[in-house]
Amino acid sequence: MIVTSVPRAKQIFFEVWKPLTVLFVWDVIVTIIYMRFPFRAPSLPLTLFGSVLALFLGFRVNSAYDRWWEARTLWGAMINASRNIARAARNFLPEPEARDMVRTIVLRQIAYVNALRCQLRKQKVDDEVLKYLSADEAHPSLERTNVANGLLDGTGRRIEIARRNGWIDTIQQTQMEAVLVDIANAQGGMERIKNTPLPNQYRFLPTLFTHIFSVLLPIGLVETLGYATPLGSTVASLMFLAVLAIGEDLVDPFANTVHDVPLTGMCRTIEIDLLQSIGDKAPDPMQPVKGVLW
Repeated sequence: MIVTSVPRAKQIFFEVWKPLTVLFVWDVIVTIIYMRFPFRAPSLPLTLFGSVLALFLGFRVNSAYDRWWEARTLWGAMINASRNIARAARNFLPEPEARDMVRTIVLRQIAYVNALRCQLRKQKVDDEVLKYLSADEAHPSLERTNVANGLLDGTGRRIEIARRNGWIDTIQQTQMEAVLVDIANAQGGMERIKNTPLPNQYRFLPTLFTHIFSVLLPIGLVETLGYATPLGSTVASLMFLAVLAIGEDLVDPFANTVHDVPLTGMCRTIEIDLLQSIGDKAPDPMQPVKGVLW
């Protein structure tokens, strides 16, 4: 996620420079043709086309941003639920006989959020997952198709073991299970966003219409701008292409790009809070790299 307050114009230009270069060449060709063979182009249809296209692109960007913001909201709920399960384990399970069980539940939750991060970004399970699990704990979950869900199931089984050992009663078990349900619901929402792309019409048609409009734009402007047509048309096309790129950037909030929801940073936040809750040394918070928090 880009966290700097200064707009990254360079990033936007990098994403659109190829079609923009082609359009600039086309603008020059249209200008040369007009100067040799003057013609008149009706302005009203192009004006209407541009107005409708702006509304279309705005609707698409809003839809993409809604997905991005929902993903961020779900991860905010995941941070809170992780703190809650650690606090419940620490407060419900008695000391010192259940101390190891408390540590196991807390460390498994840290491993869980990092496993979920890897799944959403389509990455292999990394060391941030494995370093908090023993070999016996890691193996059953790593054999699952959904590693994160396997870790969550294992946490639920350990809460049941705590109840059978008499460390918690059924009411306390129900309260802890309710937190696990909140975690599972948040995971399900994230998987829905990741596995359900915007309908193809939302992605194909705006791209098609934007490029058609950019091709027609110099024809409508050349009579007014003359030799300045390549500059004016290219700048106008840049605005439409930039809005198109913004919608494309936000449509997948777990794509592991600079526009991604900062999963690594939020997992580190959970790691710090949970380790400190059991008295362990915690790492430093993640810092932005060149204005980007990953």
